[in-house]
Amino acid sequence: MLHKILLYLHISSVILSIGPFFILLPMVKKLRHPKSDVQSAYLDAFRFAVRLTKHAGHVLVVTGILLVMISGWSWKTSWIVMTILIMVSSLFFIARAFSPTIRKFADPKQDHEKAIRKLNQAVWAYIALLMLMLWFMVAKPVLW
Repeated sequence: MLHKILLYLHISSVILSIGPFFILLPMVKKLRHPKSDVQSAYLDAFRFAVRLTKHAGHVLVVTGILLVMISGWSWKTSWIVMTILIMVSSLFFIARAFSPTIRKFADPKQDHEKAIRKLNQAVWAYIALLMLMLWFMVAKPVLW
């Protein structure tokens, strides 16, 4: 029963980690809207999504550790090692990709079009990282 509960929480946290970024994709285009209050609302949505992803990531990590501990998988299993490597890289990525770019919108001297392009690229790159991590967890490929 504990395994099923942890697995449910783990999968739910994956959904909360990936899902918001698909919703943000159409919002990137709307950031070109010149009204600052509208743009501010979209930037708030980005901030919320990043915050939600971070907290869901905490649940994801804790449940993942517990699942490995109770399931009998080895920490040296290739799909676990690869998932951890991608997860660590995604932590650095999310810290550098979103918050600094979002802050650029507050500065009128910054090139907003360039920031929008960077934000769009960051969303797609982060989705790719998360989907790769998800593939390792679902497919469990044996690489070594």
